[in-house]
Amino acid sequence: MHTRIKLCGMTRPQDVRLAVELGVDYIGLIFARSPRQLGIEQAIALRSLIPDSIGAVALVMDQSADAVAAIAAQVQPDLLQFHGNEDDAFCAGFGLPFLKALPMGGALQAEAAMAGFPSAWGFILDSHVPGGAGGSGKSFDWARYPHDAARPCMLAGGLTAETVGAAITAARPWGVDVSSGIESAPGHKDHQAMRRFVAAVRAAEASPKAGAVV
Repeated sequence: MHTRIKLCGMTRPQDVRLAVELGVDYIGLIFARSPRQLGIEQAIALRSLIPDSIGAVALVMDQSADAVAAIAAQVQPDLLQFHGNEDDAFCAGFGLPFLKALPMGGALQAEAAMAGFPSAWGFILDSHVPGGAGGSGKSFDWARYPHDAARPCMLAGGLTAETVGAAITAARPWGVDVSSGIESAPGHKDHQAMRRFVAAVRAAEASPKAGAVV
């Protein structure tokens, strides 16, 4: 079992460099309104540090088509990630594969919500409630993870080095996504927390308790 790791909300070159050194699978850059929001020039500089072997993800939320198109053209992410009320047609309109965040903090049924986004490459199952922005640092019931999903699903919300092992054991997710759980302050990653998080994922995926889902 290989659990993909996405470290999100990068704002500093040293944090991106360490993420690359740790061999994570995806690095997230945030363009939505957030303490971790990047300007285009800052994002371009960080993007240049991400090698082809790691997916660069641009996170947006209810932004105009022109704004998203400018991010796609100038930053050149590998994936877009939509966190708002965007519909499938809007998300698919930029010529890039995309992730759609699903708000698992309410009563949403992941399978039904996923069906509404037939063009999505994959999904982020986050702990925010509908209308929220994510990044709450809270988790949702991992038993609601859709094990039979045909597309990649990343588990997010409330993950830290101390909790991610239990999340992997319980949900056996395709991937895990963390931002605030590896920070000393919003947008400032704690390097020891980053190392411990990646080590905890690798330890959990190697455990027989994590199952054999790939």
